[in-house]
Amino acid sequence: MEPLRPADPSRVGRYRLLGRLGAGGMGVVFLARSPGGAVAAVKVIRAVHADDEGFRARFRREVAAARRVDSPWVVPLLHADPDAPAPWLATAFVPGPSLAEVLEAHGPLPDGTVRVLGARLAEALEAVHRAGLVHRDVKPGNVLLSLDGPRLIDFGIARAPDGTALTSSGVIIGSPGFLSPEQAQARGGAIGPPSDVFSLGCVLAFAVSGVRPFGGGASAGMLLRTVYEDPDLQGVPDGLESLLRTCLDKDPALRPTAASLRQELDAAAGSGPAGVTHWLPEAVTRLIADRSATVLAVGAIEPTQVASAPDPAPDPGRPADGSPAYGTSPATPGPLTPGAVPHDAATVTAVPVGGAAPRGGPSRRVLLSTASAAALAAGGTALWWATGRNRRAAPTGDRPALAIAFHGDLSGPHKDVGRAERDGARLAVEQLNAGSAQPFTLDLSAYDDAGDPARAASLARRIVADRAVLAVLGPTTDAGLAAVEKTYTTAVMPLLSVSVGTGAHVGGGATTSVFRSHAALQSSDDLMSAPCVKYLVGRVDARRVMLVDDRAQGDFSWILCDYIRRALLPGGRSVTLRTIPAGRLDPRALAAEAVAARSDAVVFAGDAERAGALAAALASARFTGARMATQRAFGPAFLRTAGAAADGWVFATTFIDPSAEPAARAFTAAYRERFGTTPYWYAAEAYDAVRFLAEALDVDGGPLAERGAIARRLREISHKGISRDLAYHDEKSGYTMDALFLFEVKGGRFRYLGQYAEAIG
Repeated sequence: MEPLRPADPSRVGRYRLLGRLGAGGMGVVFLARSPGGAVAAVKVIRAVHADDEGFRARFRREVAAARRVDSPWVVPLLHADPDAPAPWLATAFVPGPSLAEVLEAHGPLPDGTVRVLGARLAEALEAVHRAGLVHRDVKPGNVLLSLDGPRLIDFGIARAPDGTALTSSGVIIGSPGFLSPEQAQARGGAIGPPSDVFSLGCVLAFAVSGVRPFGGGASAGMLLRTVYEDPDLQGVPDGLESLLRTCLDKDPALRPTAASLRQELDAAAGSGPAGVTHWLPEAVTRLIADRSATVLAVGAIEPTQVASAPDPAPDPGRPADGSPAYGTSPATPGPLTPGAVPHDAATVTAVPVGGAAPRGGPSRRVLLSTASAAALAAGGTALWWATGRNRRAAPTGDRPALAIAFHGDLSGPHKDVGRAERDGARLAVEQLNAGSAQPFTLDLSAYDDAGDPARAASLARRIVADRAVLAVLGPTTDAGLAAVEKTYTTAVMPLLSVSVGTGAHVGGGATTSVFRSHAALQSSDDLMSAPCVKYLVGRVDARRVMLVDDRAQGDFSWILCDYIRRALLPGGRSVTLRTIPAGRLDPRALAAEAVAARSDAVVFAGDAERAGALAAALASARFTGARMATQRAFGPAFLRTAGAAADGWVFATTFIDPSAEPAARAFTAAYRERFGTTPYWYAAEAYDAVRFLAEALDVDGGPLAERGAIARRLREISHKGISRDLAYHDEKSGYTMDALFLFEVKGGRFRYLGQYAEAIG
């Protein structure tokens, strides 16, 4: 639900709204200008909260707390009206990233930087405690970085130690991993200024080492370690280790005060209380400067209510009969036409950003001196910055070109998939550029890593070095993602992948960490069990199931079989788990075992050739039960190896057959006309990815041209695609949960059944 808005939608109180900066569960943050010309961040509360008197009381407390704190290192409150129909507050504005974003993108900070950071934040906490308050949520996401020092933000849960809390004892308030033992135990009145010092110690240890002192993972585990275990300060420099260890003492009485902590850090850093310059690494300074340049055009913005225009739809059409069987290799496309994308582009066209001032101009210095509490939106939602083009005028030939890249396998073992993704992306770009609904065009360049991880890593470094490239589609495989993850993460490069199946629980994959700039638009491999279970229970009512764990597929196979087994057993079904080594497969022995066990279903987690061999053996053994596999066995190799025995096999996949999906008929017709072949796996998914990205790049009628902002924007929007609906859910589910599909082999061809839940009913 959107926030309550005043009668004049272009104003809140005395502030003229210039554009939306971000949103959280509590409200929406706008960039605004005061009557005197100062730029500010205005937070407007959502209607669902504004109607709650308890919430209004909490909001009044937040405003009162912010007004009582006086420090150059705490974002100042300018104005507020907690009792307005649409409650709001305004703070000064700084376009700096949060400490959390910087640590995620660039890794641990230098010792000297962390000492300055700690001294200034300790000074901020001095002011908080002097005002009789406890912040209670000191964490990296509540620290903004500016060229002249950090800023502490978000007093949404601050309260007087002896005051009446709106959140009672027994309720944990704060962020696990950065809260104190007394917070972890929800000890209400025991939470005083020493709690903030403990949290600051956690922040500084994490900032200098990259390791949370009480680990990560599930919140319950972090809370237990915070209460009972010693902190892990591995990687903290010797000069800081002893000081931070005292901050992290379990006994609040033994921790230093914020004032004494500031004095020790200042003495070690050789800096007085005044702000310092050049205290940040060059990469962080450059990030702040780039964002500042983006905001310089705010003076040209006219206030407006923005209504999103629909994307232009391709002309309707239906593919002709007699198309090639889905799952067979597509015909090789002809030579690229003039202006089309090369397989391996060396350069990418620069991105003109309308309205941005030249670097080093005088306006930049003015903006950098202001501070922002825009991140006060509840939940610590990070901001994204628009480029100052907030007018939705009819785009002209002067539309800026935003550069994006495709990075995948175009000539190696997975070239069919890579080329299909590239061509699906090309079609989306061509259609979008031909339309008039967006205020920019897209400039797509393709990079071929030939399926070689070393080459993929080299290309990723080249792509991120081109500052014009704003986002990347790819890579083609899990191995490709593993090779490029660090490079793209460090550069905060938005990466949209459609054929990478590495999940958070799949060992041996590309990553088990949170990769926030990665938009994985495919359901992870560990969810493949859902369509298998749905088919076995809902379609064939299998009572005796044999699961074949093929160790050649690593942990994917074991996890798939384990999930299926656990889902089937509570229903009274008999499940046999058979594990076969990664070496030679004896399909005849396995088929004989299935028949002897009177199994009425076999699920095989191996690849195409091994699945094909098992299919032939089961047919010879006259096995008549259900037979299932996943997309790891899907494709022409299975059909060749299995022969006539392929018929009846059902496959779970993460891609559709666009020629058989009603929503993708127009896409299929356009693809055939453009490339002369039926769209192969993931072509439609790549098409959706580009249109999803284009939607993220269009912010209130202007282009968004900053990588980190785009990555965050992708988590805020939703897009109804031809292959799936795209919207971010959470860290575990990612962008898609039910984008899983079923195919069945009939007459030697893969026939698309549809989305698994809809296909089975």
